[in-house]
Amino acid sequence: MALLAGTSSASAHVKWFCAYDVAGQPRGLEQVLCANFEWLAGLAILCLMFGCLAEGTPLGSALLNALDRVTTRIRTDTELLVRVTLGFFFVSLWGMGGIILTPELKTDVAWIPWFQLGLAACLIWRRTMPLTGLGIVFLFSFATAQYGVFHLADYPVFLGVAVYLVCQGLNLKPLGLRPLDIVRWSAAITLMWASVEKWAYPQWTDPLLAAKPQMTMGATPELFMQAAGVIEFTLAFALIWTPLVRRAAAIILAAIFVSAVFEFGKV
Repeated sequence: MALLAGTSSASAHVKWFCAYDVAGQPRGLEQVLCANFEWLAGLAILCLMFGCLAEGTPLGSALLNALDRVTTRIRTDTELLVRVTLGFFFVSLWGMGGIILTPELKTDVAWIPWFQLGLAACLIWRRTMPLTGLGIVFLFSFATAQYGVFHLADYPVFLGVAVYLVCQGLNLKPLGLRPLDIVRWSAAITLMWASVEKWAYPQWTDPLLAAKPQMTMGATPELFMQAAGVIEFTLAFALIWTPLVRRAAAIILAAIFVSAVFEFGKV
């Protein structure tokens, strides 16, 4: 748990806090696949397997039932929660101005903030939710044209949310899938890619570790970044795993992201 707390800020997107160079050379596999990395990966696999085995036990069933009871209202009102959260998100972007979806995607285009405010307004009514989804796809494409595919590869979750809004508003289930599952998978892919960046571009986090050396809890920056990447990848992969494992991972990830707010403040 101490390691999880220490990696909270590293799990937040480093591009929001530090200078970065997307044209820089990533580390090769021979530099990443060291003994420490292999031990960490092995431990992560053991944790996933333990979660799967525990799920079939009476304790696992009891935990699932308890989570079902606690989250009944959330599961019942998921769509409302998504609409309110996204509405607040887009209103915040409008208030800050000069941002396309995320803090590091800057723009001087004057109508972008107002466009995002319009997307928030479309979330008020269920029948206009698909317009917000299409608007997110447009913003994602607009940002891709400005910043490149590699940069926007950090954010497939936005496309997952867009699909959710379109499908939910039109009562569609593509390939028989729940729209919420599409969001979950896109979030998992987003976080897994972010963890890969921690291994490939650990130098992006050097300024952050220099400013806050206590984050490493005495470990070397190299080991800390390897551990942060493994933890984030494991929790992200767990989001597409079995019901109990993915719920536990979601709770831990939420705690990590909230703790990062206390460490760094709102962006």
